[in-house]
Amino acid sequence: MEHKTFESTEERTFQYQNSLPPLPVPALEESLKKYLDAVKPFLNREEYLRTCEIVQKFEHGIGKELQLKLLERAKMKKNWLEEWWLNSAYLDVRSPSQLNVNFGGPAPYCEHFWPPNEGTQLERGALSVWNTVQFWDLLRTERLVVEKAKNAPLDMDQYRMLFCTCKVPGITRDSITNYFRTEREGDCLSHVVVMCRGRVFTFDTVHEGHFLTSPEIYRQLAFIQKRCHNESRGPGVAALTTEERTHWAKAREYLINLDPKNLSVLEIIQSSLFVISLDDASPDATPEDYSQVTLLSLTGDPTIRWGDKSYNSIIFSNGVFGSNCDHAPYDALVLISLCEYINRKIMENEGKWKGSGEVRDIPWPEELVFTVDLKVLDDIRLAREQYQKQASDLQVANCAFISFGKRLVKELALHPDTFVQLALQLAYYKLHGRPGCCYETATTRIFYHGRTETMRSCTAEAVEWCQAMLDPAYIPHERKELMLKAFAKHNKLMADNQNGKGFDRHLLGLQLLAKEQGLPTPDLYTDPAFTKSGGGGNFVLSTSLVGYTSVHGAVVPMVHNGYGFFYRIRKDRFVVACTAWKSCPETDAEKLYKTVFQNFHEMAQLMATARL
Repeated sequence: MEHKTFESTEERTFQYQNSLPPLPVPALEESLKKYLDAVKPFLNREEYLRTCEIVQKFEHGIGKELQLKLLERAKMKKNWLEEWWLNSAYLDVRSPSQLNVNFGGPAPYCEHFWPPNEGTQLERGALSVWNTVQFWDLLRTERLVVEKAKNAPLDMDQYRMLFCTCKVPGITRDSITNYFRTEREGDCLSHVVVMCRGRVFTFDTVHEGHFLTSPEIYRQLAFIQKRCHNESRGPGVAALTTEERTHWAKAREYLINLDPKNLSVLEIIQSSLFVISLDDASPDATPEDYSQVTLLSLTGDPTIRWGDKSYNSIIFSNGVFGSNCDHAPYDALVLISLCEYINRKIMENEGKWKGSGEVRDIPWPEELVFTVDLKVLDDIRLAREQYQKQASDLQVANCAFISFGKRLVKELALHPDTFVQLALQLAYYKLHGRPGCCYETATTRIFYHGRTETMRSCTAEAVEWCQAMLDPAYIPHERKELMLKAFAKHNKLMADNQNGKGFDRHLLGLQLLAKEQGLPTPDLYTDPAFTKSGGGGNFVLSTSLVGYTSVHGAVVPMVHNGYGFFYRIRKDRFVVACTAWKSCPETDAEKLYKTVFQNFHEMAQLMATARL
């Protein structure tokens, strides 16, 4: 996205949707072969042979039957995985979303015209909101450029979920409400919701057919801030969205039964373009260290973020920005695109509003007041307590490696993403003395409604190279050869995953089919090798490349003894966001990212030395 054009007059944003190819069902034999290859680093010989037997039995038995049923499903659905993935990965999950599922992090605006402590929170906030609304208009009018991979259009459906979208809690399964409409589809709601000091306000971003200007948005935000700072705090009902999902569903039902007006307030929040959080915190942020702003974006004041909203734009008091987004409706690429658009517009206009300063006589913001009683207030208190307990356990290190970046790595004829992934494998091996099962996001957007596949970075080739790097018996040339072999394996697997030839989502589909048919769970999924290698959401390294822009973010680890490791790649630097739980004695986010940075030097040096 480094040189991305955002606006197109030749193609409509969603014009290729119906012509995208369906998500394929991989051959069972191929998937199982890849699975056996992936579990190898985590098993001794005896365990591996036992797993081979289990896989063989599955392939010629129940697996064969399930594969036929999956192929039948794929004939009926253009994306056989879509509904299953949404439910199993997000909507059926009962743990609190806001910390465990949501992604968030700093917006990049402090890297150019907007360093912390210069200008005001509201001036910057108004300009950011105005640019966000312009991005919404690009989508509404289908002028946002269609993203492509080697001239093949990518699925753009996730962009429909950025605005006017919210998750709604259910007792056993959540749901997603989406009110977005393109111009051709009809009218679309255009109000935003602003949260400040536990209170909730709304105003429309369109007045008499014209968008509010940045000075007009400033007027609205200033009105809200003044009210909230001069009067008492609100009850902070938003904190309920941090609760365990079934608890939140019950609390929401109680709210609605308490007063029908509460349902109207909930619907205004759910259908809003996005939520603006006016935050009193003032986190430090520099282009070398974003740790504090990332931590506060993920774990900040729960009374001013609606955890189920597709986008919470956080405006800190020192003019630094953050975001917190529900992961269910879309993947991070959508938010990255929005933030990069805002970033470009801010740079183009030198961080200032260059339009008219005139402010029309527009309606003032309306406060949305929930009816609450002692039970609701107690629910809010309990929600805040459980949230703060977990939030205080999160360790975040978000720092830049500035010795070199993509430019040098490409000069060494290495793939920059694979470079980071192998440096991470080596770091985990150095710190923990064993291979680290790793999830890297691979996109499947070349297919209709494609989202992601699991790229397993901990290959047998990567482990062999890690061992050689720690064994003094190996000379640089041998280490380099093993490293290049690991690079080649990673690159091939990534290409397979992006082309619908991964195996993790395939195995998930077969498992869910067995469950739907009321069959016992096949042995393949209860075999310890499945969990040891990361299956069933047990990866100790949960990772993703968030792109080649100045936008980045983070997610908490997938398991308690694991790490979240998210990174962006620039020409001159790598920026890493590493998360871990403080209560786990084994893990340390700071140690991990520092070891990765050390490995960058070692790997570049290995390429240079081995040439001689």
